[in-house]
Amino acid sequence: MKYLITGATGGLGGHILEYFIAQIPFSDFAASSSSPENRSRFESRGVNFRHLDYENPTTLNRALHDVENLLFISTNANVIDVEKVKRQHRNVVEAARKANVKHVWYTSLPFGGLTNDSEVSVQRAHLATEKMLKESGLTFTCIREGIYVEGFPLFLNWYPETTLLTLPGDGEIAFTSRVELAVCTARLMIQGGFENRIVLLTAGETITAKELVSVINETTGRRVELRYVSPDEFVDAGPRNDRGGKSRAFFETLVSLWESAASGELRTTDGLMAEILGRDPIPPRDAMCIEWLQGYKEA
Repeated sequence: MKYLITGATGGLGGHILEYFIAQIPFSDFAASSSSPENRSRFESRGVNFRHLDYENPTTLNRALHDVENLLFISTNANVIDVEKVKRQHRNVVEAARKANVKHVWYTSLPFGGLTNDSEVSVQRAHLATEKMLKESGLTFTCIREGIYVEGFPLFLNWYPETTLLTLPGDGEIAFTSRVELAVCTARLMIQGGFENRIVLLTAGETITAKELVSVINETTGRRVELRYVSPDEFVDAGPRNDRGGKSRAFFETLVSLWESAASGELRTTDGLMAEILGRDPIPPRDAMCIEWLQGYKEA
């Protein structure tokens, strides 16, 4: 099997799969999911399916048999449980090594740009995985994917009904369209190259939380206010006031994300994405309007 796409039911993996469906012969790729119940979802479209669970080495060994290019989508546990991430990712790397996968394409995060200096916990988990790949003997490419613009409500902890936002800090973030990230990731895999390298995919511009709120207000007609509070106040008040019932650990993680943004870890942009697309990536402000906000205009 020339290509195996993990995380095919997720946001990034799903968009990458759609690109493959449109561009690549069906006999050359397969989709995988941790839920065997998803088999019919893919096979009904003529897409090959392999059950693959990062927690289950048996499924990994079976799914990676004869795979040439593995799209290794990082686990969705990476926001909170760093040790779980490391364990699951170690399982994948070891299985890929045993299966003699020719090239592993790993989706990482962009904290710190192309440096390895980030101290934010979610990035440390990715740095640990990148190190595993380097030491495994596998051919790899670590793709540090820009922060999804679709995730800005999570970064702001914004709900459409919210009129007052509180944050523990602010900073520039190169928010990037997930659809464009998927296209670029798919093209990197198909074109090949970039062996044993770390690459960065981002939009060409950055945006701050203050500017995000301005876009929300300008686009939807709302009057959302942004107020900065101390990290302790943010963590203490967050779980009490959150409409979604998020945990204290979530708000502690959000503090670390905004502290990293304030220190400049998310402001790095790179020209590779524009090179792959053949044009400039969609700027964060425009991507917000295209992807999200048009459906939330005030009546």
